[in-house]
Amino acid sequence: MGANPCYSTLTKTFFWVFLLGACCIGNGTTTALGQTDSTAKSSEKQRVTEDQNPLLPKDPKKATLLSALIPGAGQVYNGKTWKVPILYAGIVTDLYFVQYNNRRYVNFREALFALDKGEPNQFPSLNRASLVRNVDYWRQNRDLTLLLLLGIYALNLVDANVDAHLSGFDISEDLALQVAPHLGTVSASNSLGLSLKIRFK
Repeated sequence: MGANPCYSTLTKTFFWVFLLGACCIGNGTTTALGQTDSTAKSSEKQRVTEDQNPLLPKDPKKATLLSALIPGAGQVYNGKTWKVPILYAGIVTDLYFVQYNNRRYVNFREALFALDKGEPNQFPSLNRASLVRNVDYWRQNRDLTLLLLLGIYALNLVDANVDAHLSGFDISEDLALQVAPHLGTVSASNSLGLSLKIRFK
């Protein structure tokens, strides 16, 4: 008994549909796996690059906060550790002058108090007006050195913040600045000047 033509056609159709579906599913799975693998590799590569590249931008808020808590910590975070000895040399020097000016101020003030009480003081050759001038002079110097100390602290914060902002700025050799003479025309007359050209390679 011969095979039913309809059954045979239906079997062939089902076979080809099944084969085509299997190929599509397999291809889709391979593509998805390939994309997932490619995404994972790209993410891993980016993470490695961020860990190894010191020129990536730093966080200005973090740098400023670190310098506010510990002067110089923001500079270390930005990779500018060479600035820390300079910063602390300035702080130590200023503290020395704060202490020196304050000691002189206290000495002249005590001498002034002793003179007003009729007691001997450590500056017997100076009259009251001279003692008052010295008291005012050394107090002013002490206050100025204290303000300078605050200025050094503020400069430490500003420096850390600015360095963090500029940490991602491209200063590689691929940048080129060219200065050249330029001849142009203004109102039908020739003009001579300079042109600046920045080239990114």
